[in-house]
Amino acid sequence: MGDAPRVPKRIAAVIINSLKGGVVPRIGLPYVTVGREREIQALLHDLELVADGGASFRFLVGRYGAGKSFLLQTIRTHAMGNNFVVADADLSPERRLQGGQGQGLATYRELIRNLSTKTRPEGGALGLVLDRWVAAAPERAGAEEAVSGLTELVHGFDFSRMLLRYWEASQEGDDETRSAVLRWLRGEYRTRTEAKGDLGVSVIIGDDDWYDYVKLFAAFLVSAGYRGLLVLIDELVNLFKIPNAVTRQYNYEKILTMYNDTLQGKARHLGIIMGGTPTSIEDRRRGVFSYEALRSRLTQGRFATEDMLDMLAPIIRLHPLTHEELLVLIEKLAEIHAGYFGYGVRLTEQDLAAFLQIEFSRVGADTHLTPREVIRDFIELLDIMYQNPEAAMEELLRGQVAGAAGGQDGAGGQGPSSGTATGTRDFAEFTL
Repeated sequence: MGDAPRVPKRIAAVIINSLKGGVVPRIGLPYVTVGREREIQALLHDLELVADGGASFRFLVGRYGAGKSFLLQTIRTHAMGNNFVVADADLSPERRLQGGQGQGLATYRELIRNLSTKTRPEGGALGLVLDRWVAAAPERAGAEEAVSGLTELVHGFDFSRMLLRYWEASQEGDDETRSAVLRWLRGEYRTRTEAKGDLGVSVIIGDDDWYDYVKLFAAFLVSAGYRGLLVLIDELVNLFKIPNAVTRQYNYEKILTMYNDTLQGKARHLGIIMGGTPTSIEDRRRGVFSYEALRSRLTQGRFATEDMLDMLAPIIRLHPLTHEELLVLIEKLAEIHAGYFGYGVRLTEQDLAAFLQIEFSRVGADTHLTPREVIRDFIELLDIMYQNPEAAMEELLRGQVAGAAGGQDGAGGQGPSSGTATGTRDFAEFTL
């Protein structure tokens, strides 16, 4: 085993419990990041562009369990650590980019609810951001100067006016008005009449114009001392699943607007990353590519290959992990597990290779096996070995081989990978 840096117990617990539960840990990602150097570098390049006043837009494409959410979380953590504000939301039947029953506004509300910074990484940072701006502008002239450039943008006049109302209320200790402005900025006013009664403004954030306010936030955050805004929108498959073709097209039209804005300089200090499965992007009948204006812009050119990917293209497709990278990944997990529970690592590189070989030998692994399942299986194996120190790994693996030969897994058996179909598969096809 290698000389990996010791992982603090609190972080090790989060890593082990999250990965065993099939979710991405919110902390400790650098300890288990393997084989994503090119993708990470490409996205970090985007952040520098955003910090310089530009804008970026990327699609991150990968199968379920293939590591897409892991990479999004990695970039999210890096962005916050470098003084960006991050807003993230998963799409759902209730949250879309456009909708007749407020589904677009619901996505905006989720983004603002999850607004995160280095000092507030779990979301809910809107008030903190505004208070930091107020503290940095003790004089009204400074506050007005900070928002003066926003009036040139769509809805910028009302947005600036609300920010100044918050500044005034903070100076006067008027918590009621501060709360009302926060409510307005979160898109929580349902009627103009209610907003006019509380704040004297006859405009509210709605389903059709919420994205304009995202652009305003991005511009304002720089005045508040941040480097820009990174927006992460995952689960594009929920647009693919919309049964009504016209509604789907309206949603894809909103993506086109965002994409064009970033490329044409209509947005500043704003980075957008959207995550989805290959089908949700590339399906010509219901996916993003069903919208011709997007397909023509996003289709890969003739020169990119599996070995020579274009990391400056708008779509980043997660490349397969090599056999060596997989070994490194589970070796890291073995060391973290041993460090957390306080025992010496007993597994050799041959043991790790034998584990991977069995994972790949399951029926249907070519279409069903994902890193999420392999990691879950491996941590379960480590847990069993820790609780049964007299058991040898060869014995446990031999039991799995025998179970697979007897058809247990294919018939709903209870092995570590119960429910995972099996067969032979080339290591090079394995993606994380």
